[in-house]
Amino acid sequence: MNHRQKLELLAPAKNLEFGIEAINHGADALYIGGPSFGARAAAGNSIADIETLAAYAHRYDAKVLVALNTILRDHELVEAERLIHQLYEAGADALIVQDLGLLRLDLPPIALHASTQLDNRTPEKVRFLQEVGFSRVVLARELSLEQIRSIAQQTDVELEFFVHGALCVSYSGQCYISHAVTGRSANRGECAQLCRVPCTLENRDGVALARDQHLLSLKDMNQTANLQLLAEAGISSFKIEGRLKDFSYVKNVTAWYRQKLDAIMEGKPQWQRASAGKSRYTFTPKPEKSFNRGSTDYFLHGRQIPITSFQTPKYAGEPVGTISRIADKWLEVQSDDEFHNGDGFSYFNQKNELVGLRANRAEGNRLFPAEAIRGLSVGTHLYRNHDQEFEKLLEKKSAERRLSVVLQLSETADGFLLQITDEQGITAQAELTQSKEAASNPERATSSLKDQLAKLGNTIFEAAAVELKLSQPWFIPVSSLNALRREVVDKLEQARAAAYQRPEANLSRSPLAVFPQSKLTYLGNVYNAEAAAFYQQHGVDEIAPAYEQNQEANEVSLMITKHCLRYSFNQCPKEREPGFKPDHLVLKMGKESFRLKFDCKRCEMHVLGKLKQPRSAK
Repeated sequence: MNHRQKLELLAPAKNLEFGIEAINHGADALYIGGPSFGARAAAGNSIADIETLAAYAHRYDAKVLVALNTILRDHELVEAERLIHQLYEAGADALIVQDLGLLRLDLPPIALHASTQLDNRTPEKVRFLQEVGFSRVVLARELSLEQIRSIAQQTDVELEFFVHGALCVSYSGQCYISHAVTGRSANRGECAQLCRVPCTLENRDGVALARDQHLLSLKDMNQTANLQLLAEAGISSFKIEGRLKDFSYVKNVTAWYRQKLDAIMEGKPQWQRASAGKSRYTFTPKPEKSFNRGSTDYFLHGRQIPITSFQTPKYAGEPVGTISRIADKWLEVQSDDEFHNGDGFSYFNQKNELVGLRANRAEGNRLFPAEAIRGLSVGTHLYRNHDQEFEKLLEKKSAERRLSVVLQLSETADGFLLQITDEQGITAQAELTQSKEAASNPERATSSLKDQLAKLGNTIFEAAAVELKLSQPWFIPVSSLNALRREVVDKLEQARAAAYQRPEANLSRSPLAVFPQSKLTYLGNVYNAEAAAFYQQHGVDEIAPAYEQNQEANEVSLMITKHCLRYSFNQCPKEREPGFKPDHLVLKMGKESFRLKFDCKRCEMHVLGKLKQPRSAK
C-alpha cells in the first residue's frame, strides 16, 4: 500500500452519556440514532444531544455517525430532508441510510454510509453504491473472508463490517416476518424479534424434529480472532452492535476491541488508528462478562456448526462449575472461580428452561440464594451472568482518554514563550511577560518548572515531555506558570477544533450508474416515490412496492437466511450420501406456521408465509 490505512473502531451509543463513554473507552467513531427514522426506534436522540456529542468526539478527532436507516413514506421525506440539514449543522460526520430516495433530496455535503439494511453482498452492488454517492458501505454480516476480499479488490469505497454483538438471522433488510405477523416492520425500526421465540420443526408427516426450541436464534458475533484477517481483506471500520445494550456492555466491549486493534496495528506501518488519544482503564476488559448468547465468527470461514443458540436467546453467562451440595438455604459449587455477594447465576432446569438466581451472600464456594432453591440437583451446571465486582468497577468512572503533548518553554526578549504540540502535530503557543530572575537553587527550579508545566490533570492532555530551552534556570512564580499553562492548553483546544475536518462527502453521484438488477420485487424495499424514481433513473424498469405496503397477498419469503435448519438437523443433501432426499419442513411459531424452502445452490433457507391479516399501509 502507498498510504497508511486508517482502522476505525466503531461503537454503539444509545444516548449522549453512552456515546461519551464509548469515546472515553477508545472508540474512533460511534453511531447513534437521531430524533427519528433510525432502525432502532427505541434509541432516538435530540439534535442538541448529538451536537454536544459531536463536539466531545471531535476533541479526539473521533467521528459521530447518525443512523437514519429506515425506509420512509412519501410524506416523511420533507421532514427527513430538514432533519439531515439539522444534523449536519450540529456537526454529525456521516449518515447511515437505507432508503435511496434520500439521494434525490437537497442534501448538505455530508458523507453517506450505505446501511447493512441495503443487503450489501456483491462487488456489483457495492460498486454501484460507490458510484451514486456513498463513501462507505456496511457489508452483510454473512460474508466470508473471500467475499469481502473480492469486494475490496473491485471497489474503492470504505468497507465496514460488524465484529461483535447480536446477529439477525435473516439478511438485514430482507426480513418481513415481524411485519407479517405483528404489523411491526424491521425496516421501520420496530422489529418484534420473532426470531428469538421458541419454535417447533416438523416434517411433512407432522413428526416433530424439534419442539419448543429457539430454532431461529443465533449466537452472537465475536470476530476477536479475525481482526487482522479482516483488515488485510479490506475492512477499515470494525463495528460493535448494541445501540440497545446496557452501559457496562458498551464500556467493556469497546475497551476490549480497542486493545485488540491496537495490538494488531503495532509495528504495522500500513495501518494507523483513526482517531487520537490513548485510553486507560480501571478494569480488565472481558467481553464474556457482558450480554452474549455464546460466540461465533458466523460464515467468515465458511459454514460451520454451531452458529445457533437453540436452548435460549437469553444470556446464560460464563460456566463456573457444577452443583456439588444442596441444603435448605445454601448450595455449594465445585468451581475454581471466586464468588461475590450479589452475583447472579443461571442454570437449565429439568424442562431445559433457563432459570436465574441471585446470591445474597457468598462464602467461598457456598452460595446463599435470595430465593428458595427449586429445580436444582447435584451435578447441575451453573453459569454466572452477573459478576457483582466486575459490574461495580464499570458503574464508576472506568476509563480516561488523553492526548499526548510535548511542552517547550523558551525565552523571549521580555519574558517566556510556552509552545505545546500534540500527537497529531497541532500546535499552540502563549507568552508570559516576566522579568528574568535567576533561580537561587537551579536544580530545584528546573525540576519545579517541569513539574508545574506537566500538570495537565483537568484537561484531555498528558505531557509526554517537557523541554526547557533556557539560557539558565529562571525563577518563575508558580501562579504565572499555571496561568501560562492554562492559556496554552485553551489555545490548543481551539486550534484542534479549528483543524478538525469532517470526512469528505462523495459528491460524484453518477447519473449513468446502472443498478445490478433491472427488476425489483418487494425485496427492494421501495416505499416512496423518490426511491422508485431513483431506481428508474438507474436502469430498473420494473419496481414492486415494499412489503410494508401490504400488497403481497400470497405466500412469499418472509426471511432469507444463511442459517439452514436442514444443515442443523443433518438433512443437508450436500453433506449426506448420494440419493438422499431431505424432508419437506414446516416451522411452527405459536399459532403461526411457515413453510421452509431451501435454495441449495445459494446455500440459503427461505421462511415462507403470508400477511397475517390485510392491513392498510401506514
